[in-house]
Amino acid sequence: MSQRSATHVLEVPGARIVYDVAEVRKSAEPPLLLFGSPMDASGFAALAARFPDRTTVMYDPRGTGRSEASTIESTPELHAQDLQALAIELGSPQLDMFASSGGAVNALAFAADSGSLLGVLVVHEPPLAQILPDREAALSGIDAILQAYQESGLGPAMSRFMAYAGWQGEFPSDGLLPAADARNPGAAEADDGVRDDPLFAGNLRTCTYFQPDFAVLRDGPASIVVGVGAASAGTMAARAAAATAGLLGTMPVTFPGGHGGFLDEEFGPGAGDPDAFAEVLRQVLDGR
Repeated sequence: MSQRSATHVLEVPGARIVYDVAEVRKSAEPPLLLFGSPMDASGFAALAARFPDRTTVMYDPRGTGRSEASTIESTPELHAQDLQALAIELGSPQLDMFASSGGAVNALAFAADSGSLLGVLVVHEPPLAQILPDREAALSGIDAILQAYQESGLGPAMSRFMAYAGWQGEFPSDGLLPAADARNPGAAEADDGVRDDPLFAGNLRTCTYFQPDFAVLRDGPASIVVGVGAASAGTMAARAAAATAGLLGTMPVTFPGGHGGFLDEEFGPGAGDPDAFAEVLRQVLDGR
């Protein structure tokens, strides 16, 4: 089988969505949509390349990469509407999805009202701070990151975010949140005064504060599988993934690597292993 690749544009209320389709016309499998948030399509190219036998679709969420939006801040509900429009635009009776990080949160929002459009949904480490037992401390940490962003700009916010994302175990109940590490990327970066970053200005608060409708998701027609990275143990995203699986009445599936286990070497040292990651994903999609 051979793939035919093309880039398309979808106009939705308040945004212009750019997406890529690598089509396999005679594939017996439904198209596979791979996405994150705010990571754009480029982060999923290596994973998509490991599925040459089926049509794959990747897209840039509103306000990221090639896609435009009329407002900076987005919500899982808005992203879910975009996913609904994209699913209809693709014209397939059903889609499978692999969604990572913030994209996994958006996918859960979509799945609650997707009807028969969604077959298998794999959500990889959705950072749902709202469902953690230490939710107040976890959400306070998010607020501290965003405060750093507003007061000092992208570099200090990214440094604090990296410290937060790598924190092991529950966050301190006394409010002593993880401090920014001067060795983290951007820690000493000068403030350019711009406050339009897709992560910090657009998605971080709405994503982590989101509360999925687990009762609807449990009773829905889609098969939802929760993935967690083998190297992510103890982090907020891994703990949220385990909590998500529990609320869905399932067990999480372990994937190789950490939060970015599907990334290849183009994303620098410490990237994932897309070959091994794709093998586990294929097994999940096949129901094995």
